[in-house]
Amino acid sequence: MRFSRYPSLRGLNCSNSEGAFTIPEMMITLTIFSLLVIAAVYSHIFGLKLNAFTQAKLNATHNARAALNTTRDEIRSAKKLYVGYGGPNAFTNTLPNKAQQGNAVQIYATDSTNDFVRFYMDPAQETLNRVVVAGGNTSAQVLAKFMTNLIAFHVEDFAGNILTNDQNNRVICMNFEIYQFEFAPLQAGRPAFYDYYHLQTKVARRAVP
Repeated sequence: MRFSRYPSLRGLNCSNSEGAFTIPEMMITLTIFSLLVIAAVYSHIFGLKLNAFTQAKLNATHNARAALNTTRDEIRSAKKLYVGYGGPNAFTNTLPNKAQQGNAVQIYATDSTNDFVRFYMDPAQETLNRVVVAGGNTSAQVLAKFMTNLIAFHVEDFAGNILTNDQNNRVICMNFEIYQFEFAPLQAGRPAFYDYYHLQTKVARRAVP
């Protein structure tokens, strides 16, 4: 009888290929995974762009509405007011029998003509400004930027017609046209992209003599 030093391998299955991936299977898996990663990255980038566009629109709307609200509140509490043309240091009422409109409105909270608030559109700086004169002191601030229209204020009657005279029950109409920077130019020499907004409101004084 002969004894072998090595056990018999007849009953053993030495093939390990059943538990592994082949090269084509690995390539297909990596391709699908790469497509999923690319789709996720593009979705994230698109979400960031959409958020940036929306945020720019919300900021423009918020700033314009804040300027409208400030002007509206001053007009409502006015003792008397005039619409015309003015700047940081001067104001001129609209002439009689002319359309009551202009780039500025001057508001008096009391009967004193030494204290007043003036809102005016500055076409050179493209801003809506507020000047307060009280007790001999003058302060100024910029309420809104990127304003494109010059005639921001006009006076209407109850039917929406622009008045040519001074009436106590008149309505002050404010129109603000604003442009907002949206997209940076992708190539040198090409223009940037802007969005344009038009806000309008009408307000009358609470105290009408």
